[in-house]
Amino acid sequence: MDYFSEESVLNLLYSYNPWWKTGIVQKEFNKPMKRASYYESKKAFENNDIRRTVLLSGARRTGKTTIMYQTIAELLKNGINPKDIVFISFDHPLLKLCSINDVLGIYKRNITTAQKLYCFFDEIQYSEDWNAWLKVLYDTNPDISIMATGSASPILADKAKESGLGRWVTVQVPTLTFFEYCKLLNVEVGELPSGIKPTQMYLLDKQTQNEIINKLSFLQPHFIRYLQVGGFPELALSKDDIYAQRILREDIVDKALKRDLPSLYPIRNISDIEKVFLYLCYNSSNIINMNTVCKELQVNRTTLEKYIMYLEGANLIYVSSLVNVGSKQILKSQDKIYVADAALRNAVLMKDDITDDAIELGIIAETAVYKHVKAFNYKSVTKVGYYRGGDKNKEIDIVVQYAQNVMPIMIEVKYREDSSILEKDMIVELSSNDRPNLVITKRPDDFGMQEYKNGNKVYKIPAPVFLYLMGYVESLDYNK
Repeated sequence: MDYFSEESVLNLLYSYNPWWKTGIVQKEFNKPMKRASYYESKKAFENNDIRRTVLLSGARRTGKTTIMYQTIAELLKNGINPKDIVFISFDHPLLKLCSINDVLGIYKRNITTAQKLYCFFDEIQYSEDWNAWLKVLYDTNPDISIMATGSASPILADKAKESGLGRWVTVQVPTLTFFEYCKLLNVEVGELPSGIKPTQMYLLDKQTQNEIINKLSFLQPHFIRYLQVGGFPELALSKDDIYAQRILREDIVDKALKRDLPSLYPIRNISDIEKVFLYLCYNSSNIINMNTVCKELQVNRTTLEKYIMYLEGANLIYVSSLVNVGSKQILKSQDKIYVADAALRNAVLMKDDITDDAIELGIIAETAVYKHVKAFNYKSVTKVGYYRGGDKNKEIDIVVQYAQNVMPIMIEVKYREDSSILEKDMIVELSSNDRPNLVITKRPDDFGMQEYKNGNKVYKIPAPVFLYLMGYVESLDYNK
């Protein structure tokens, strides 16, 4: 406490917690749209029978702090004393100099004497020994409820494990799904038939399938913009897409690479990790040969592996690993890399307009599909990866692997005018008459069951329809 006074911290706390005076959360902070991540965190936060500290993890500007403000607004609405709710951002330079215990001590001495407290800690990884202090708070004060955010998943996970299992629940906050993007921009679709599962559309009668496709076909131009500006809420609302991309580069990518990661990990040369991220952006959705990358970027293998782990930890990329499917032989393991949001790639590579670039659209459409599948299944499946093998080393873009004895879902992304799938393609070979694999297409009229001479089938579904329905089904689950 040598570097700051109690008064300065108290003044900062008042600025972070205006509801102590007004009784409400400012309108600009309490956004009206509530995402799936909000409902998931709310469920854990309010569970008194199974008490947990809720950790929100995601990249910058995905809406983690908004979820906390929405939760605070709900507490105030339910009659909780405003002064029993404290929000603290440890991203502030002053608060990086003190522990959680120091700040809470000032809060308790000056603001409230209540035993039941609701604590919200933003960017908690910047607070020294945060995990130890949260463990103490959890163990010594059974009336305290805690929600925290962080942009570095491994840091949060490792520290949580150090403090003991059973005290934490981590909720992923990815960028907006396509459904959430449409909802944010007030794109009205209307009521859809009940019981829809995007991976099981083929089970519906043909008339219902046609109705769904026709109802959602108008989303195509919205999907193109979604691929271009991405799923960062504030940027999706921007009227200037080029300016939005600049903000994406400066405020999300640059700060994450040049400030967040070096402050959390032992990175000696920032330019090296920038080069690695740029390389991965160029090669999003591709299998990465580590030896080739090392040679081209002039970095050693150990350093490259660490940087990829750091970038994944900062929620800037996804690493898709090879999975085994049945008895098929697979190659020696190599990972595919996806940028965490398609718009990050566009911003870094400064691609202001991709609407007429078929190759770019195909790359970022696959990136978007993988992001949706990964985010949708991050708790319920064993692995989301890809398959490559067989006699001719043929590939399937995305494989969702469930527990033992449950058939995996296999997805091939063909976001182009000609989405032809041949009988010799692996997506057909590993399909079956009972469970067709999925092919994600571009055109609204390019959908339906395709059967082959060997009896195997694949089911085609346009990308905007598939991704919208994934988010739609998720929203129904959280609004039950």
